[in-house]
Amino acid sequence: MLDQHRTAASVALAEPPPRLPCRAADARRAVERAVTERCRARSLHCPPRALADAVLVTSELATNALVHGGGITGFDVDVDPAGVRVSVSDRSDAFPMTRPAADRREGARPGGHGWPLVRRLARDVRVAELPRGGKRITAVVPLH
Repeated sequence: MLDQHRTAASVALAEPPPRLPCRAADARRAVERAVTERCRARSLHCPPRALADAVLVTSELATNALVHGGGITGFDVDVDPAGVRVSVSDRSDAFPMTRPAADRREGARPGGHGWPLVRRLARDVRVAELPRGGKRITAVVPLH
């Protein structure tokens, strides 16, 4: 008799929301896992170089969100025949900028290489303002 009153919602368990990476290493591992699993499931060829580029782009986006953006507020990775799409959101409204190279009098400065690296490795990079503040950066790294 109890089974007659059970609803589908009480039987089906919802997937827990994905955890946001707290460190760049967490984001890198998430991309490695997602690319490996989804390429296998969709029978997509993913050359090691493409995976390495996607992991490096992810590392730079996550690090920038942690160091300059007030923390990671959103993270997503998807794989399709066009490539690996990584999105990282943070709290900052400031868009990324390329720092000018230091001149000889100033000497070498640490940092400033991540954003140009993302722009060079990704085929498509988009920065979007979020409705409640902050931004989302989405980069697509080709699989070929």
